[in-house]
Amino acid sequence: MSSMGKLIEVKNLCKYFNTKKSIFSKNKGILKAVDGVSLQIKKGETLGLVGESGCGKTTLGRTLLKLYNPTAGEIFYDNEEIGKLTNKQMLSYRKKMQMIFQDPYASLNPRLTVGDIIGEPLDIYKICKGKEREEKVKYFLDKVGLDQNHLNRYPHEFSGGQRQRIGIARALAVNPEFIVCDEPISALDVSIQAQIINMIEDLQNDFGLTYLFIAHDLSMVKHISNRVGIMYLGKLVEIAESNEVYSKPIHPYTNALLSAIPIPDPDEAKRRQRIILEGDIPSPIDPPPGCRFKSRCKYAKQICGEEEPILKEVSPGHCVACHLF
Repeated sequence: MSSMGKLIEVKNLCKYFNTKKSIFSKNKGILKAVDGVSLQIKKGETLGLVGESGCGKTTLGRTLLKLYNPTAGEIFYDNEEIGKLTNKQMLSYRKKMQMIFQDPYASLNPRLTVGDIIGEPLDIYKICKGKEREEKVKYFLDKVGLDQNHLNRYPHEFSGGQRQRIGIARALAVNPEFIVCDEPISALDVSIQAQIINMIEDLQNDFGLTYLFIAHDLSMVKHISNRVGIMYLGKLVEIAESNEVYSKPIHPYTNALLSAIPIPDPDEAKRRQRIILEGDIPSPIDPPPGCRFKSRCKYAKQICGEEEPILKEVSPGHCVACHLF
């Protein structure tokens, strides 16, 4: 990882969605998908972001890229505040910030050939045309392990792993600095996942990329990330160096997540204590006062229901939001 400064910084970032009335609820509510998240991503590093479905990981990634306008808070890119820029003002930043989507089939236009899918960003940003465009498309196709006779084929003619490679080539085409990888392997076969992860790492070294890597698979996140952040119900509850999170987890929720990672050794698996979370998951539309994890935490105290814990540093580079520490 580079020792350079921060590329991305968010301060108290919030993204709320208005929910419609339904037959179950007469009231309109506000879904607090991301609620007061602050973090930094250094140049050249990979920050892993994990948490169960619905915790706000993808929404955070999309809000960082201004695909969603933030409800509140600040977003800095290379020390420039971009949170309040208009779409037109964002154009110069869009080239620098790209996304690899979770579903490689849904994110590719079925009516375009592979050559046009990868070439489209080059047209939009007027980077090059003609022969130069053609060479660039071939170059990035080669970089993701596909060959030139794939250029005139359509997405439905490819496997899931090949489609994801096409999506990655499209993201690379504009020479970005920062890429949000939104669960880029969760829709793929296990045999293909490692290939894609290794390729993503190689591309980071080749192009000096910075990643936000969103995933469910904690063992994969450990493999690829320099630091790991844990999200729960719109909040960042723990963040630290990757090895530190896995060897010295602090937050009760982090401990529960890590206890669910499968261990290949059956004897060791028997010895390990699995932490089963009980209690109800609160609604993100009407989160309870205090700590959002308290209804599932066996260590909850009175203060946990009264005051919201703030993210604080408990050892160098290791921050946690918990009243127990």
